[in-house]
Parts: sequence; structure tokens; C-alpha cells
Amino acid sequence: MTAPSRLVVGISGASGVILGIRLLSVLRRTGVESHLVVSRSAEVTLAHETDMKVAELRALADVSYAAADIGAAIASGSFRAMGMIVAPCSIRTMSEIATGVTSTLLTRAADVTLKERRPLVLMVRETPLHLGHLRTMTQLAEMGAVIAPPVPAFYNRPQTIDDLVDHTVGRALDLFGLDAGIVRRWGEPAPAEVLET
Repeated sequence: MTAPSRLVVGISGASGVILGIRLLSVLRRTGVESHLVVSRSAEVTLAHETDMKVAELRALADVSYAAADIGAAIASGSFRAMGMIVAPCSIRTMSEIATGVTSTLLTRAADVTLKERRPLVLMVRETPLHLGHLRTMTQLAEMGAVIAPPVPAFYNRPQTIDDLVDHTVGRALDLFGLDAGIVRRWGEPAPAEVLET
């Protein structure tokens, strides 16, 4: 049975909320249904890093849930989706997922994603990392999660922050088999060059 073309998106309180914003925009453009949950800390980060209001962020998603709504559809394994991505993923969120002690809908949905053996991509945003962080990442990798820190690529010669964000978001979507047309791939022409030919 093929999963419907929909993705659960979590945005936690780590710096880099632009990653989640861009991800939602790209999913809308590609026709993938997005189911969003934003942590309270992410709402604070949104105010610090952008001029966007929480309502505007939620409006980018097809469906949005409150972080406290543990009874939401995405809290159940019977809710079918391609998987889940947390962009960005804070250390606290990562740690809750690793222990299974989930206190919000965001971490509950991630836990459900793992138990249902669906792809879970965590764009962990922290540096430097101490041994506890690394051990938690190892534990999550052993559980089936993909740890995908937002590390910029420079072989594509980015000219703007948007270029860096697009490449990072595009590579994360690659992990779900989704080509958003925003990644300049090694040894291949840029997406715009492909469209022009």
C-alpha cells in the first residue's frame, strides 16, 4: 500500500526557522500535502529571526495542529504519511524523541513515525556537539532516524542565504524521494539550466 503524498513537518525552537518556512513553501509548490506542528519555542524563534507571524507560518501548511493537541491525527500510527521531518530540530526535541518520553504533539508524531518504520529526518541545529549529543544521535540512528544537520554545500557556488537554504531543504527532501527542483547536483546543470534546455 503506497503512502499518500503528504509529509508531517515539525518546527522546533532551534535557530534556523527559515528551514521550516522554506520547506513548507516547497511542499506546497510540489503538491505534497503538509501537516504542521510548531513548538512553543519555535514560535519565540520565529519572532526573533523573522517578521512573520505565527498565523502566517501556519497558513503555509495544508493542515496545522497545536503543539498540545496530543489527540491530533498525526499522533496516531493509523495516520498515513510518507514520513516526518523536523526542520530545524533542537537538542531538546531530539532528546525527547530518542527517549520516547514525548511531551508535545511534535515529539509524539516523531515517535509514531519511528514506530511505524517511516522515514524520520531530523535537521539537528546545534554546534559544537558534546558526547551526550553524539550518543543521542547514535541512538536515534540505530532506531531508524536520519540525522541531517543543515550543513551548507559550497560546490554549487551559493550567492545568497536563500541559495544555501534551498540546497539544504532540497537535500532533506531527497531523503523522501522528492525532487523539488531546487538542488544543484554535483556534476549536473543547475535546475534553472535544466528548465531552459
